[in-house]
Amino acid sequence: MATATAPGAPTPPRVRWTCDDFHDVCDAGVFEGRNVILVDGELLEMPAPNPPHTTALTLADYLLKSIFHPGFVVRVQMALEPGQTTDPVPDLAVVRGDPRTFAAVQPTTAELVVEVSDSTLAYDTGDRANLYAAGGIADYWVIDLVHDRLVVFRDPRPDPGQPHGHSYFRQAVLGRGGSAAPLAAPANAVAVADLLP
Repeated sequence: MATATAPGAPTPPRVRWTCDDFHDVCDAGVFEGRNVILVDGELLEMPAPNPPHTTALTLADYLLKSIFHPGFVVRVQMALEPGQTTDPVPDLAVVRGDPRTFAAVQPTTAELVVEVSDSTLAYDTGDRANLYAAGGIADYWVIDLVHDRLVVFRDPRPDPGQPHGHSYFRQAVLGRGGSAAPLAAPANAVAVADLLP
C-alpha cells in the first residue's frame, strides 16, 4: 500500500554532480562499457554507437586531422567542460593547443564540435545544441545519419526561452553534395559525402 507524503514534509535533496565527481567515477571504471555524459549536474546515458556511427566518427576524425595542423588537437570522445557541472563528452572536439596542453586540465571550449547522430538526433539538434551554444561553441556540426546530411550550427546567442538559455541563430542543412569549411580553417572545405558512411 502506497503512502502519501505529508504536506510540508522535507524531500530528500538532489545530488548534483560536478565534472570532478564525474571524472573520478569514470576513472574508477564505474561506467565501464556505458556511454554516460554529464549535463547540468545530472548523468545521462546515451545509446551505444552502432557501426554507421563508428564509421562516420572515424571518417570525420581522419578529415579533421588532415585539416587542423600543429596548434590544434582533434579529441575523440574526450572531456570538454563548458561549465562546472557539465561534460557532454562530444564525439569530436577541435581545441587549440597540443596533446600535452590537457595533461592536467580538461578543455573548456573548442573551435569546432562534431556529433554523429542517429538515435539521438532530436537531442543533438535540440538540447545539446543549446548546451553548446551556452558554452560559446561558435561552430557545431551534426552529422545526421538519419537524413544523410550535415547540419551546421553557428552564431550562439542568449535565448532565454531555450534550454540552457542559449541557442544558435544560424543553421545550414547540407546534403551529400554540399560542403562546409570550419570557421577555424576557412580555406579547408569538407565535402559532406566524405563525412557520411
